[in-house]
Amino acid sequence: MNRVIFLPEVRQYYQSLVPILYEKGYFSYKEDARKYVKELIFDIKTNLPNRPKRPAPKYFSDRYGMGLYYAVFKVKNKRTQWYAFFRLYKKDGELLYQVRYITNNHKDAQHLDLRLPS
Repeated sequence: MNRVIFLPEVRQYYQSLVPILYEKGYFSYKEDARKYVKELIFDIKTNLPNRPKRPAPKYFSDRYGMGLYYAVFKVKNKRTQWYAFFRLYKKDGELLYQVRYITNNHKDAQHLDLRLPS
């Protein structure tokens, strides 16, 4: 069995994301921004265990902890990719995905090697 959990800092970030997306003009209505963020979080919570994972570059491990992986998510927007950085833990026979950081290609792509493996 798998379970996805979010650090408090990550929950705080996605709560602050709605006004950021609205104020920067990515959405005309706050409700649309709220729906987008809810879909992103639902996608991560539901599908993270099924996504291919990659080891996180040193840049992210230095900031958010050693042994990190990341997975890629897209929500209704072909220009924006979201990255969920996480650690894996086993507890009582359950595999825990602890999400430690969420970002997107507009903010942090320069720190990722986004080429497909050969």
